Amino acid sequence: MSTLTVRKVESQADRRLALEVVEQVFRNEKNWISGVEGQLPEADLKSEGVSWFLAEVGGRPAGIIRLLYDPPLELPAEYQVMFEPGIDPEKLRTAGRYAEIGRFMILGEHRRNPRIALRLMRAATTEVVERDYTHFITDVFEGEANSPFNFHTRVLGFEVVGKHLFGDLNCSSTRIILTLDILKLYGRIKNSRNRIHMELLEGIRTVIERKEARRAALRAVLGRRPLAGG
Repeated sequence: MSTLTVRKVESQADRRLALEVVEQVFRNEKNWISGVEGQLPEADLKSEGVSWFLAEVGGRPAGIIRLLYDPPLELPAEYQVMFEPGIDPEKLRTAGRYAEIGRFMILGEHRRNPRIALRLMRAATTEVVERDYTHFITDVFEGEANSPFNFHTRVLGFEVVGKHLFGDLNCSSTRIILTLDILKLYGRIKNSRNRIHMELLEGIRTVIERKEARRAALRAVLGRRPLAGG
């Protein structure tokens, strides 16, 4: 079996490899964009607000994922956003710190290998948790072939919060808005023996446990601190 690796895109060489994936999937296959250069600007390589990850199989690019930190949750009026019944947009905005998953794509020849998507999600989730972000938000196209909707909702537990009719890609399908509470996911699957869950947990468990240990140590220090004037 060919070696699968995932790394953060931080060099011009990796940027070119990532753009190869964008061109093959979003331009040649889907025809959602007219050009690729603007999809991964050079400035993204050094930006704290954006992260890209590249998956390779056998040393060849196989998939990518982009994270956008603190995205604007108020979409433009022309997108025609419709929230699900019972969803309060204000509560949604204040529920936590959001990272947007976008440009999540796998080359057609590798779509039968779920480990590629899982490894990309594992890398993304590990970084998000490390940076103290609590929620993912993303869009998927309704009824689109090879949509990650079932992967997101059935495997990871994303919840549908709304829809919108228009966006930045040249696609006529309705966009479904999904969110995921990462700590809620962790609590649900942390003891799971499911192979998919174990793959996803491998990266984030260490980060969460380290953060919990730090908080416990801090509470212990504060508990031993004498009262002022005592």
